[in-house]
Amino acid sequence: MREPRRQSLWPGLFLASAIALVALVLGNAVPIIGGPVIGIVLGLAVRSTFSPGVRFELGIKFASKQVLQWSIIALGAGLSLSQVARTGATSLGVTAVTITAAGLSAWGLGRLLQLQGRLNLLIGVGTAICGGSAIAAVTPIIKPDEHETAFAISTIFLFNVVAVLLFPLLGHVLHLSDLGFGMWAGTAINDTSSVVAAGYSYSKAAGDYATIVKLTRATLIIPICLILAGIAAYRAKRNGSGNFSLARIFPWFILWFVVASALRTAGLIPSALQPVIHQAAEFMIIVALTSIGLSSDLRRMAATGVRPILLGLGVWVAVSVSSLVVQFAMGQI
Repeated sequence: MREPRRQSLWPGLFLASAIALVALVLGNAVPIIGGPVIGIVLGLAVRSTFSPGVRFELGIKFASKQVLQWSIIALGAGLSLSQVARTGATSLGVTAVTITAAGLSAWGLGRLLQLQGRLNLLIGVGTAICGGSAIAAVTPIIKPDEHETAFAISTIFLFNVVAVLLFPLLGHVLHLSDLGFGMWAGTAINDTSSVVAAGYSYSKAAGDYATIVKLTRATLIIPICLILAGIAAYRAKRNGSGNFSLARIFPWFILWFVVASALRTAGLIPSALQPVIHQAAEFMIIVALTSIGLSSDLRRMAATGVRPILLGLGVWVAVSVSSLVVQFAMGQI
C-alpha cells in the first residue's frame, strides 16, 4: 500500500516570500507604513480573495511561527547585552501596570458582559502577555472549551491587526520619541509579530527597543502559568498540575536571542555582517506577518460574536492607555 505523500513546506513558503517581496518594495516606497504592515494587509487580501489550498498550509504555518522566531534571534545579533538588560529592567514597571490593568479590566468587563470566567481569563492573559502564545500556554492548565479558545485567539488577533495599522499613526500624532513608542508598543501590543511590525514601521530605534521590551514581557508567561497551575492543583485537591510542563511553555527563542546578543557583544559577529543580518531579519519579519495574514479568516473572526470583541477592545484600551499614562507620569516619553 502506497504511503501518503508528505506535505512540503515550499509552496507555502514561496507564496509568503513572493508576497513579502512585494511588501518590502512597497514599504521602502512608503516608509511611513512600512513593509510589515503592508505584508499583513496583502496577506489578508490574498486570503480573502482566494483561500490558499491545503498544499500551502504547512509552509504558511511554518513561516508564521519559525521564521518569525528566526527573525527575532537575528535582531539579537545587532543588540548588545547591556542594552538588552537595561531596556528589560526599565520596562518592568510599565509592564507590571499594564498586566494589572489587563487583569482587572478583563474581570470587570467580563462580568458586565456576562461572559464565562475562562474566556475572560484567556483574553486577559492574551492581551497582558503575548497574545496567542499566552493563550496556548494556559489552555492545558485551565482547560477551556474549544470554542472559548477559538473566540479568544480570534479576538486577540483582530486587535493585533488593528494595532499594527493604528499604533504608528497614533505615535506620530502624539509625537512620541522612538524610545517612548518602543515602550508603548512593547507593553501594549499583544503578539510579538505585531510588536515588531509596529515598532519597525515607526523607526529602527523604536523597533529595537520594542522587541526587547516585548521579549521581557513574554517571559512573564512562566510565572503566570505557575500561578494558574498552582490554583488548578489546589482546586483539584492534588499535588502537581497534571500535564503542565515548564519546558513546553518556555519561549526558547528568547534564550537564543540573548545568545545572539552575547555573540555580538563579544565581537564574534563582524560589524560588516550586522547590516546584512538586520536586513535579513527585516525580510523574515515581513514573511512572517504576510503568513499570518494568509492564515487568517476574517469571516471566522467576525463570527465570534460581539461580546468577546467588546471584551477584547476594553482590555486592549485599558492596557494601551495605562502604558501611556505610566510613561508620562515617569517622564519616559
